[in-house]
Amino acid sequence: MLVEMRVSGLAVDPFTNTPVVILKDIAGRNGLPIWIGMCEAGAIATELEKIELARPMTHDLIKNILGQLSVEVVRVEVNDLRDSTYYATIVLRRDGHELDVDARPSDALALALRTGASVWVEEAILEKARQIDLRGRSEEAGAEVDEERYREFLVGISDEPAAKWKM
Repeated sequence: MLVEMRVSGLAVDPFTNTPVVILKDIAGRNGLPIWIGMCEAGAIATELEKIELARPMTHDLIKNILGQLSVEVVRVEVNDLRDSTYYATIVLRRDGHELDVDARPSDALALALRTGASVWVEEAILEKARQIDLRGRSEEAGAEVDEERYREFLVGISDEPAAKWKM
């Protein structure tokens, strides 16, 4: 079963200095942190903050190409979590036919923000995400972390999208 979510915020993980995009369900009961790259975080932040750039960035270019081809971005689905890596699909529609395109969640979310497409997450992913070994993630970055403090950081991220991340 899919749960509709929205991009709630973007922050820098204080333990690993890695950007994290936070999805929250429409009711605000469930959150999902997805660690992403700096470039993708910049693309998401640019759209969240409504920054106008002189030239189109990659996700803007994709949006423009799809528009020129009369292709609609219907929705984005975060549909798998394996070895602490999330997987997503961008669902496109043209002439009444839908096509699923494999994508990194960060790219899919950046495109969804630009096109107004809905964001959905498999309910099972929300449960699996609660089981991610946060200690392992911090050890990869060479940081020690108290798992309870880490979870408090994730829960405490503001609903104001630009509250923790500035371009």
